[in-house]
Amino acid sequence: MKRTIHLLVLTLFLVGGTVVQYGCGSDEPVVQEPVDTDGDGLTDAEEAELGTDSNSADSDGDGLTDADEINTYETDPLNSDTDGDGLSDGDEVNSYNTDPNSTDSDGDGLSDGDEINEHETDPNNADSDGDGLNDYDEVMTHGTNPNNADSDGDGFTDMQEIDMGTNPTDDSDPVYLTEDSFTTINFDFDRSNIRADAAEALMDNVEVLKDAPAFRVRVDAYTDHVGGDQYNLRLSLRRATSVVDFYTENGISEDRIESRGLGKAPVECTEAEMDANTPGCERNRRAESHPVSTLKYQPGM
Repeated sequence: MKRTIHLLVLTLFLVGGTVVQYGCGSDEPVVQEPVDTDGDGLTDAEEAELGTDSNSADSDGDGLTDADEINTYETDPLNSDTDGDGLSDGDEVNSYNTDPNSTDSDGDGLSDGDEINEHETDPNNADSDGDGLNDYDEVMTHGTNPNNADSDGDGFTDMQEIDMGTNPTDDSDPVYLTEDSFTTINFDFDRSNIRADAAEALMDNVEVLKDAPAFRVRVDAYTDHVGGDQYNLRLSLRRATSVVDFYTENGISEDRIESRGLGKAPVECTEAEMDANTPGCERNRRAESHPVSTLKYQPGM
C-alpha cells in the first residue's frame, strides 16, 4: 500500500496591508481586511511607507489624524505645524479656519500665528477693524491699532488720517473746530466799532484760528429790529467788516476769512430784553464767527 502524504502548504502574503491566504485544496485566495492598528484610516503598510506611527492615530500630536492630514488637508503628518506659522495644524483647521499650508491665510503680511498670538487680529481678514488699512500696515508702518478703526479716538479713522497726512495716533491732530470754538461778540446800538470786551473775545478767536490751520472762518453779522431793512443791512455789513479787519490786523490771512452782513437778526427781542434807554436788544446786535473746515473728511463720517 502506497502511503500518500498530503502536505498542507500555507502561504501568507502581505500586499498593501491586505493579508492574502492560500489554503489546501483551493487555488482561490482568501482576502482579509487591511490592518490598521491605530484606526486612523491609514493601513499599517501605508504608515510604514510614510514613516508615521502605526500605533498612534495622530503621529505628530497636532489634533488631526494621520489619514486626515494625508487625504483631506494635505499637511505633513509628521510635523504638527506644517506651514511653520506658529499654529498647529489642528488649531488652524479646527479653531481658526485658517490654511494650515499657508503662513498668512489672509495675505495681509502678518503670519497667522502672529495675528492670533501677538496682535489678536483676524487671520482671515486682512483689515480686521475695517478702517481701510491692512493689519500689516497698521502694525509695521503706522503704529496704529489694527483692532480699532480710530486708534486715537479723534473721530477720524486711521485711514482718513493717513490720507490727510495727519497723525492717527495723536488725538490733537488734526485740530478740529466746532461752533463752540469761537466766541460771538456784540455791538452798541447803531455802532460797528469793536468794543474792548469784544476785542478780547476776538483775540481768543484769533488764537484758535492760528492753532487750526485746516480751518477758515466765516463772519456773520446782524442788527436788531430797530430801523429800516436797508439801513440795517448796511450796518450789518459794516460790523462784519470790522471783525474781518480785526482778524487780518492780528495775523489771520485774508484768504482764510469770508463775511456776510445779514441785516436784522431772525429773532426779535422779547419785552424782558428791551431797554428803555437803548432800543432793541444787544444779543441781536452781534457778529458770529463760524469755523469752515478745509479737511477732506469730517469726524465720524
